[in-house]
Amino acid sequence: MKHPNRNRFLETDAGLILKVLVLAAVLSVAIKYMGPSLAIPATPTNALIAVFSPTLLMSLALAWRGWQQR
Repeated sequence: MKHPNRNRFLETDAGLILKVLVLAAVLSVAIKYMGPSLAIPATPTNALIAVFSPTLLMSLALAWRGWQQR
C-alpha cells in the first residue's frame, strides 16, 4: 500500500535529491562569489577548523540523536 501523499513531488526520493542539488548549487555560488570577501587568514588553525568541524558537528548530531532514542 502506498503512502497517500507519495504523489507530492518534493516528498519523493527524486524531490529530496533535487532539493539537495539545489542547496549544493546555491552554497557553491555563495562560496565562489561571496567567499573572497571574507577576510579569513590562511593559518594552520583555520585549516584544522575547516577540516574537523564537519566531522565534529556530525558526530555531535548523531550522538544527540542516539541519546534521544534511548
